[in-house]
Amino acid sequence: MLNTVLTIIYLVLCVILIASVLLQSGRSAGLGAIAGGAQSLVGKKKGLDEKLGKLTTYLAVGFMLFTIVLVVIN
Repeated sequence: MLNTVLTIIYLVLCVILIASVLLQSGRSAGLGAIAGGAQSLVGKKKGLDEKLGKLTTYLAVGFMLFTIVLVVIN
């Protein structure tokens, strides 16, 4: 029973992790325009990309921990 619950949580975590990675803009997204290139060079990266970056980091750590837990349990 516990194995099934952990597997379902793991699959939901995987889908959310994939979605958060795909929603982020690429590294060169702002380099086409002068203003976007200047902002990315100065480091004024704010907004949705910053929040998605943090979310992706937390989800990746959770993914790794869940992977280790599921391997140990099985």
